[in-house]
Amino acid sequence: MPKKTPLYELHESLNGKIVDFAGWLLPVQYAGILEEHKAVRERAGLFDVSHMGELVLTGDHVIEYVNWLVCNDIHKIVPGKIRYSPLLNEQGGIVDDLLIYDISDTKILLVVNAANKDKDYAWIKDHLKEGIELKDISDSVAQIAIQGPKAEEITKKVCNGDELPQKYYTFTEQMQVAGVKALVSRTGYTGEDGFEIYCDAEDGTKVYKALLEAGKEEQIEPCGLGCRDTLRLEASMPLYGHEMNDSTAPQEVGLARYIKMEKEDFVGRKALQGREFHTDRVGLKVLDRGIAREHCDVYAGDTKIGHTTSGTFLPYLQGAYAMAIIDNAYAQLGTEVLIDVRGRKLKAEVVELPFYKKKA
Repeated sequence: MPKKTPLYELHESLNGKIVDFAGWLLPVQYAGILEEHKAVRERAGLFDVSHMGELVLTGDHVIEYVNWLVCNDIHKIVPGKIRYSPLLNEQGGIVDDLLIYDISDTKILLVVNAANKDKDYAWIKDHLKEGIELKDISDSVAQIAIQGPKAEEITKKVCNGDELPQKYYTFTEQMQVAGVKALVSRTGYTGEDGFEIYCDAEDGTKVYKALLEAGKEEQIEPCGLGCRDTLRLEASMPLYGHEMNDSTAPQEVGLARYIKMEKEDFVGRKALQGREFHTDRVGLKVLDRGIAREHCDVYAGDTKIGHTTSGTFLPYLQGAYAMAIIDNAYAQLGTEVLIDVRGRKLKAEVVELPFYKKKA
């Protein structure tokens, strides 16, 4: 039976269109995907992302342990900083991609994908080292994201603005937001500036309502899963199960910069060492009329060179785009390829990622 986030009743009261996503009942849209997408790009949007998983690792040597657990290098991370990293299996495939919050020298918070939370918990538990404890706190946490160029202006109305994290991928562990104790990070999944706010599950509705009220003048919009996906694709952010999975190595899907082979050891290092990789993740702009979605074969002439992983019409860029994993011999910018969309081959061009960059 699908689970409900702590904000479920609020979504119903706001006339959100509820769908089952990764075992959760969540709003796919409110006013409409195009309108919500535009709001985030130009003003601000508010998301319930309480379905995401939160796992806590503690122990005297937790930094050393997590540095072995993931392929990115976190041994120099300090409290208040966040790192992104794939989590690999012994074969070098991606178990999940996650955010690593350094709470203290003895405590790490991992934020993991909703659909993978139980899998990640079981996998990490099977790889625990002596002195390290693992706890799943997901059900006790509400997570709210406010995203867009007006996000900071709005959030300052419900908290002490001086306490907000100033740099991307940093956080303030304890501050008051709308009178509620919260952890606030300067992160997001939209390609815009903004914050993700973690608080006790029972306080989530209060925080969401306060931000919605505070943003009335800026015309903030409640946003659903639909525009979250178009925004992340426009910003060319990978999504687990699309751009990566258990059998893909990070180097095969455009995530090579997060692999630190110079580390003495990490899970999956041995499997990756000395391997050659022949594919890469690229951006494709569709030149013909039509939309390419995931699982479309990509061709150079009559030669199949890969497949699309995500694709749709991108509202802000006003065009059809896709990300694809293709043979890296064809990954140069400007290369023309063909995308097979239900038997019709659409012309497309390899273009730079990300498709969209926020204004400075």
